[in-house]
Amino acid sequence: MNPGRCAACRYLRRRCPPDCIFSPYFPPNNPQRFVSIHRIYGASNVAKLLQQLPSHLRTQAADSLYLEAQYRIKDPVYGCVGLISLLQQQIHDVERQLAMTQAEIAFRARHPQAVESNLLNNVGNPSFSNQASSWFM
Repeated sequence: MNPGRCAACRYLRRRCPPDCIFSPYFPPNNPQRFVSIHRIYGASNVAKLLQQLPSHLRTQAADSLYLEAQYRIKDPVYGCVGLISLLQQQIHDVERQLAMTQAEIAFRARHPQAVESNLLNNVGNPSFSNQASSWFM
């Protein structure tokens, strides 16, 4: 075995030419990187893609292909889109909570008497005391 072969050429069981398109992006010490990409996209498609790109964008493209392949292996139906949707939903939920908190702060700033009287009216209410104690924890 030639220790100079890249992970792609080792996996494909071929000689690694000096101008191998895969060699800069799939080092021999990380074979799983190429295996994941090959499983999802195929070696010839990845080679065509890398050859069509300018050389300064190829590293970023190889990294992106690897990341997308990893997510596609974990979630064959949605892949990266599933993660993006989950993150967008979390952002939406947090924005909604922020809007509710800002509205409550604005209300309390405009009506401080209503807040105080509400607190005084509910002091004897047992469920209110449980709520009030949770506010300060």
